[in-house]
Amino acid sequence: MYKVFADIYDLIYSFKDYKKEVKKIKKLIKKYKSTDGSELLDVACGTGEHLKYLEDSFICTGVDINEGILNVAKNKVKGATFKQADMINFDLNKKFDVIISLFSSIGYVQTYANLEKTIVNFANHLKQGGVVIIELWFTKSTYWVGLPSMTTYDGDDIKIARLNTTKIENDLSVMEMHYLIVEKNKDVKYFVDKHELGLFDTDKTLEFMKKAGLKVEFLKDGLMKERGLYVGVKT
Repeated sequence: MYKVFADIYDLIYSFKDYKKEVKKIKKLIKKYKSTDGSELLDVACGTGEHLKYLEDSFICTGVDINEGILNVAKNKVKGATFKQADMINFDLNKKFDVIISLFSSIGYVQTYANLEKTIVNFANHLKQGGVVIIELWFTKSTYWVGLPSMTTYDGDDIKIARLNTTKIENDLSVMEMHYLIVEKNKDVKYFVDKHELGLFDTDKTLEFMKKAGLKVEFLKDGLMKERGLYVGVKT
């Protein structure tokens, strides 16, 4: 399943304007960062779409837990360094000028205990004056329960349809995504990919970031609707 998902990831998210998002990220880095270096770490980097537009300005490293996804990123962003690791407890034995974690990936840590550990880990990998930018998932008050959703990709040689609805179980958002994929001269493939992301309160997240030694600001106008960005500077 993960091999298939890695192969179609960029197609199913082809609607996402990574170049535009990176333009905003670069402006935020310029505004908040006070270090002289240009070492950037992308945590949960996915297939490297953000890094593709960042490598012209930064020395880039990407971390992700999914080996298949990382292989796509390695082939796409030749100048970056990649490591397979868990965002909660990775140890790269170095510090960075910039750390980013985008597309709500941090929601996959699921619990407040893991969120705090992850933020502390980010802070430990950040230089004094360095900046961390985190795009969180929804809160309980902004998450749409029961919303039917469909995403499609209509290429010449491949067609993809993904359908899901949304549930809340305790403090987790649960999305069971059903995929239909058909490629030219091949049989139709079907698989289910279940996603469970933590619904973290904004104030609690800010509290964890401050506790980790970060001067923090929440930007309501983020990269995607109703997700916002958390910007922290290592003091």
